[in-house]
Amino acid sequence: MKLKQPKLSSIDLIFRAFSDRTRLRILNLLQGREELCVCDIIAVIAAPQPKISRHLGYLRRAGLVSARKEGLWVHYRLLPAGSPFHKKMLECLSCCLGDVPELKADRAQLMAGDCCG
Repeated sequence: MKLKQPKLSSIDLIFRAFSDRTRLRILNLLQGREELCVCDIIAVIAAPQPKISRHLGYLRRAGLVSARKEGLWVHYRLLPAGSPFHKKMLECLSCCLGDVPELKADRAQLMAGDCCG
């Protein structure tokens, strides 16, 4: 007999979204931009498309990002903070930029290229 999993609260989903390195890198890339094509995210993170799509799906379910399809590409954007907790987590991401060299390097790489331009 399979036990039914309890529904996660929005706080649990947000914590789990921020606890994964790939999702943290994606959130970092989206922060401060109107939107970003999935191809740019794949290029910067250098991970297979299915992996990036899986993480973007998690971020969508957590209420952190939204998606817009244009032709073959999907463009993602950060959603406005839906709660004070959500807002503080996004602020924390901004503060971490100097402490996590990988996040800073990702932003620099994103500025250097444009796949869908």
